[in-house]
Amino acid sequence: MMDLMTSFLNLVVPPATMMMLAFSWPALCFINACEWVYNTLYTIEDMDGKVVIITGASSGIGEQIAYEYAKRRANLVLVARREQRLRAISEKARYLGANSAIVIAADVVKEDDCRRFVNETVNFYGRVDHLVNAASLGHTFYFDEVTDSSVFPILLDINFWGNVYPTFVALPYLHQSNGRVIVNASVENWLPLPRMSLYAAAKAALVNFYETLRLEVNNDVGITIATHGWIGGEMTRGKFMLEEGAEMQWKEEREVQASGGPVEEFARLIVSGACRGDAYVKYPSWHDTFLLFRVFAPNVLNWSFRLLLSAHGTRRTSMVGVGKPISEGGTGRYLMETTSPRKLPARPITFSKTE
Repeated sequence: MMDLMTSFLNLVVPPATMMMLAFSWPALCFINACEWVYNTLYTIEDMDGKVVIITGASSGIGEQIAYEYAKRRANLVLVARREQRLRAISEKARYLGANSAIVIAADVVKEDDCRRFVNETVNFYGRVDHLVNAASLGHTFYFDEVTDSSVFPILLDINFWGNVYPTFVALPYLHQSNGRVIVNASVENWLPLPRMSLYAAAKAALVNFYETLRLEVNNDVGITIATHGWIGGEMTRGKFMLEEGAEMQWKEEREVQASGGPVEEFARLIVSGACRGDAYVKYPSWHDTFLLFRVFAPNVLNWSFRLLLSAHGTRRTSMVGVGKPISEGGTGRYLMETTSPRKLPARPITFSKTE
């Protein structure tokens, strides 16, 4: 009897849901628009004098988010491993209007470092209002080309634990201020894209963590999850780097220069959405249409990707982080910069990073 009921629901529920969604979509769009207007006019948070911690603030999305908060006259705490780079960003932030901006060199995948920069913030300012988790690490290799699995925990650590640890430490202070956590996620958390398997897995775990946390904190602490498509940052401009204590970097010049949406626009949307109290910020929002295919017609989505990949021609990869040597005659070019002797990895490990 139960099997018969399950079979019946499998046949009826998906098309019925699509019908309901089709009829309710205009009303939902109208309600969302009214809510957005109301929040923009009446509930937008004044950040003047508020305290904002931004991780991954030394470049990319994190840097631009710092400038957006600076324009709102917030007190900034900029966290990353490149302290020298942070100092230049803090000067520009103060020029743009930040009441103050302090820099703290720290590694977000180390709980002790996270506890240190949160405690230093509270000791200096007495509070934390917004925690922006902007540190992120991408890759562009095919999984079956990897021969050195030591890259796996690096990706998971930065993209998942690099968000969880700062949140864990800052949460008691955010409860006190009825503050907000802002998360830099990605559309890859549900949209499958080649050469990004581990990154996508980490982002999926991240989004599910914060969706659950949202229910647990019960509106005492706001959570804004920002998801983006292809953003024009260091990764799309051909720069890839992985730092060890801000002392060692690996860089690669990509064989194909890619371009993406402006990171400045995404940062502006994130900060505006966070100050309105939005639960989600999406850029560009039309990516949501793929979610319908992912849920109701996954085969169509898979066929589309396979068609696009086959039309692209021979499979190409940057061979970054795979543990395989690159021939001298290839298009990739590596440069190692180090300021002190360190134990280097056996193979070049190179990624794109927002810190």
